[in-house]
Amino acid sequence: MYCQIDKNLVRSAIKKRRPDSDKTTIGSLLSICGSYSMAGAAIMSAKSALRSGIGLLKLAVPKSVYPIVAPVVPEAVFYPVEDNFLSDFDFIEKSKYCRAILIGCGLSVNNATRELVENVILKSEIPLVLDADALNIVSENTSILPKANVPIIITPHDREFARMLGCYPEMLNGKREELSLKFAERYGVIVVLKGHKTVVANPDGDVLYNEQLGNAGMATGGSGDVLAGIIASLIAQGFDCFKSACSGVYIHALAGDIAKEKFGEISMLPTDIIDCLPNAFKMIDNY
Repeated sequence: MYCQIDKNLVRSAIKKRRPDSDKTTIGSLLSICGSYSMAGAAIMSAKSALRSGIGLLKLAVPKSVYPIVAPVVPEAVFYPVEDNFLSDFDFIEKSKYCRAILIGCGLSVNNATRELVENVILKSEIPLVLDADALNIVSENTSILPKANVPIIITPHDREFARMLGCYPEMLNGKREELSLKFAERYGVIVVLKGHKTVVANPDGDVLYNEQLGNAGMATGGSGDVLAGIIASLIAQGFDCFKSACSGVYIHALAGDIAKEKFGEISMLPTDIIDCLPNAFKMIDNY
């Protein structure tokens, strides 16, 4: 199935809250993100997850960035981890009662994070969203992906995806849908290939794409962290993984267009996209 992502799909994917909802019934997300030089990635993915409706956000960050992240994400429950002990982080225990894990935004690539990402893929009991450095780590050994026992959603941009394929980014030109589908089918994952006309493919042969929304102002470092947070939040709320991926792409692009109207393509920032998420959700008419 090749078709565009539209508002009707998003409406069908995101259910209204029951009047008697509480934070536990809405859903919890464990996010493992950030490093000494990339605290912003953890902040942006966390804020976008919260703005996308998650009931409870559990945020594991290195102690080196905890003083930076904690004051600006007061809604989260924090698990500060020693940078060099990150591989020992007991994510199984901390993800109890969670419905999804997001890992990779600003994580960095070193021996500790390699071991952590591999353990999360092999041992997780809930769906995973892999972004940024988690993808850079997986690109060193893509054969680990089919060994997972849970759904995996990967969110690469062209350069990250080319690295996973072992080719040059230019080789994706004109083949984004085809290569996304082949990768999804081969490795049993949902692929969200970001960029102009973002593509979402699943192992069942479905390929959806977004060409109605989004703009060049979103081509700024951090925009992908925002998208990863949205998708992970929707999955953690109990929605279908593939529909959550497609819905996250649509909502992200819609918020980006709202931000463009307010700030213009040149001056808009990824944090502006987060601030525009409430209006995007309102425009979907589910709230």
